[in-house]
Amino acid sequence: MSAHLTIEQLPEEPDATVGIRETFRVDTDARAPAFSLRTPHVPAIDSGYRFDPGTTMAIIAGFADNRRVIVQGRHGTGKSTHVEQVAARLNWPLVRLNLDSHISRIDLIGKDAIVLRDGKQVTEYREGILPWSYQHPVALVFDEYDAGRPDVMFVIQRVLEAQGRLTILDQNKVLVPHKSFRLFATANTIGLGDATGLYHGTQQLNQAQLDRWNIVARLDYLREEEEVGVVLSKVPSMSDEEGRKLILQMVRMADMTRTGFQAGDISTLMSPRTVISWADNFRIFNDLDYAFAIAFLNRCDEAERPLVAEYYQRSTGRSLDLAATSPWKRVD
Repeated sequence: MSAHLTIEQLPEEPDATVGIRETFRVDTDARAPAFSLRTPHVPAIDSGYRFDPGTTMAIIAGFADNRRVIVQGRHGTGKSTHVEQVAARLNWPLVRLNLDSHISRIDLIGKDAIVLRDGKQVTEYREGILPWSYQHPVALVFDEYDAGRPDVMFVIQRVLEAQGRLTILDQNKVLVPHKSFRLFATANTIGLGDATGLYHGTQQLNQAQLDRWNIVARLDYLREEEEVGVVLSKVPSMSDEEGRKLILQMVRMADMTRTGFQAGDISTLMSPRTVISWADNFRIFNDLDYAFAIAFLNRCDEAERPLVAEYYQRSTGRSLDLAATSPWKRVD
């Protein structure tokens, strides 16, 4: 990647291809379009990332065939990272925008701003992230798509058509999408609301808008052996035999919480991110129980902690101190 290479210097369309089997470890002879040059907007490659085959092919279709792709799944499954890591290997510039409650239509489209020019204050229009991305070879990712405000969602609806034009009323401009502009989104729910109470702030989506997404990919947690590999890649100090045994127990503990959550027995579950935090805390404090308490137990409902302790005993063979007392004593 050249520090001086700008996104404007990229060709209009990808000028190279990569083998999907060699690059993403998916069993197919197909190839994916890619840029031969990297710009600062291309995400960094995470060599330890494990690609889900179905989701990977859906995202690659988004890049190759200009499909609008939304990736749905529970927290910690790696939805946004999945799009990022595909883009990283295709050298495709990418911008992520979190649709939290503070993002407004003005942030998305643009607004007038007072700037200094020749020592004088003048009003100048500054375009937002959407029109800028729309005119460049950029993959724009809307994170937490099901938490977007209604005024923002109606702006996005304009660009969901593959050749949809974006009208900037404030500037009397009509923008045509760049040939290599791509649109992705991630969501915890699929636009029908959240009955579990786990994802506060999400809402029902306009079904006419949801229908404009060409591909809806479902991403779930990794298989046991794959999740162990991911945790080991993040905490390599536990790569010895004893460390691998502990991480396997951690992953099995996480899987029990996910099963318990699906059954309605507990209201909090462990994501792969939580498992990595547990392993990293163990590396720092060298105490398995305390590392678990500060990574997960302390945010569990008091009434559910006995069941969490049962999961812990079944997965690790250890009794859990529900008081979560620290392993250290005060020196008088």
